[in-house]
Amino acid sequence: MNLNGNITTGIGTAKMWVSKIEKIFYEKTGIKVFHGTLNVKLENDYVINPDWIIKPEEYGGTQNVLVKKCKIKDNIAYIVRAEKNQIGQGDHNIKIIEIVSNINFREKYNLKDGEDVTIQI
Repeated sequence: MNLNGNITTGIGTAKMWVSKIEKIFYEKTGIKVFHGTLNVKLENDYVINPDWIIKPEEYGGTQNVLVKKCKIKDNIAYIVRAEKNQIGQGDHNIKIIEIVSNINFREKYNLKDGEDVTIQI
């Protein structure tokens, strides 16, 4: 399954939240995640069917974080979504996805806001 969308700027809090879940990601996946997310505004709503869930007590948060493995430009990555965003009560609607990986996609591929991107599920 492919998800199509455009690169977009987030709200600026990802660095803090990724630092809270980085140990969990390393334990589950073996990757050291970059402290930030790649935000993509999809053409259509996307409800995540998570591969795994990070519980609030695991990272000191207040809600579950849903995680789905994906690929972007042949790089393994993970869609992460706060549970409130999944039900339309968070900072993002369900057309926005946040992606973590061990690389900074914007730097590696010189990605700019508005550029098209395809995410493989």
